Amino acid sequence: MSSALKKDHLRIASVNVNGLRAAYKNGMAEWLEPRDVDILCLQEVRAPDAIVRQLLGEGWFILHEEAEAKGRAGVAIASRTEPLATRSHIGDDYFATAGRWVEADFRVTDAAGAAATLTVVSAYVHSGEAGTPKQDDKFRFLDVMVNRLPELAKHSDHALVVGDLNVGHTELDIRNWKGNVKRAGFLPEERAYFDRFFGEEIGWRDVHRGLAGNVDGPYTWWSQRGKAFDNDTGWRIDYHMATPALAAAAISAVVDRAPSWDTRFSDHAPLVVDYQL
Repeated sequence: MSSALKKDHLRIASVNVNGLRAAYKNGMAEWLEPRDVDILCLQEVRAPDAIVRQLLGEGWFILHEEAEAKGRAGVAIASRTEPLATRSHIGDDYFATAGRWVEADFRVTDAAGAAATLTVVSAYVHSGEAGTPKQDDKFRFLDVMVNRLPELAKHSDHALVVGDLNVGHTELDIRNWKGNVKRAGFLPEERAYFDRFFGEEIGWRDVHRGLAGNVDGPYTWWSQRGKAFDNDTGWRIDYHMATPALAAAAISAVVDRAPSWDTRFSDHAPLVVDYQL
């Protein structure tokens, strides 16, 4: 395998698998095999490294960060080409064993035919719980992201953070937003971070929203309760966040929503984006 990605477009998929072993038991391989993914980013892996490598199988370079707490969190980047460099630290020792952040650098060719460096991050932000220490950890993680995103933009020609970021940014991102304004995931204080991420201060782009336009959703997560999936009462909390030039190179974004509740392999659906690189 080459260390450079040579296709005329780059397909990057992100999915919270809600436990990789359960996802494979419920049909994840049947989704992945024909999807022609170049870089696969996973969250909530919740499996030992040996199991991750066994399930994904041959043909992947795998970067996997387990959480110290067994059966919790865990993030991974699996790529068809070997990364130039990898890192597993967001910049705060408090999260060093949390299994919530991994980075990989790749060599790509931009639209003009020039060699460039792409940094891809698989991130899993805490779900939080309003008014509890869990929410304090979430705010602390988002604070570190405020510092890390500009550093990534300086580090590489292109930078991309994908994953389950556990915040719906606007009213378009949650079907029942009025009932969730005091709930973790749609708190005004959380959404203000995304105003900074996508505003003038930090200047990154919400790739999926940019391609979808001002429409409800498209949602990426549905509660297991009731008929949320059947009624499409969802949340758009899985993102591709990109530096501006990379966002401009995005040509399509698709939520691979399962055809029915019983054919899902996770409570999240994969978000698959093609970049003209």
